[in-house]
Amino acid sequence: MTDAWKRRLFAIGAVTVALGSLTFISMYDLGDNLVYYWSPTELLEAPNAQDATVRLGGMVVPGSVDWDKAGGKASFRVTDGKKEVAVHCDGNPPQMFKDGIGVVVEGQLHADGVFHTNKVMVKHSNDYEAPEEGQEHVNPYATLSDEET
Repeated sequence: MTDAWKRRLFAIGAVTVALGSLTFISMYDLGDNLVYYWSPTELLEAPNAQDATVRLGGMVVPGSVDWDKAGGKASFRVTDGKKEVAVHCDGNPPQMFKDGIGVVVEGQLHADGVFHTNKVMVKHSNDYEAPEEGQEHVNPYATLSDEET
């Protein structure tokens, strides 16, 4: 073998080892950071749902919100129209949170059947509609806590 062939084989071997290492590291780390999006039906029917970190998406069931703004805790139910999941949130939900709004919560389903989260994201439109002349202004950022006072 000539020196040129030895250098080529070494370069090919080095690139193969580097790519293999990079693939292993990225796949190993990726698996720990994946968060799946599930509906309430999928969450309740999945055999491996307990203690897995997932994003649960659905609508807040009207009349199910129990928000202790002083204690920074909220409990509510999320539905996909078929099944409901009880959710307990440590921390205050965002300002636009209210009954009937679409939400995505990230957390875990515990053995007690309650989904525990500290991250609540609300779905809302980005369209701004100015009130027409003579129309009463409604504060779009009013929250349930404002309504209670």
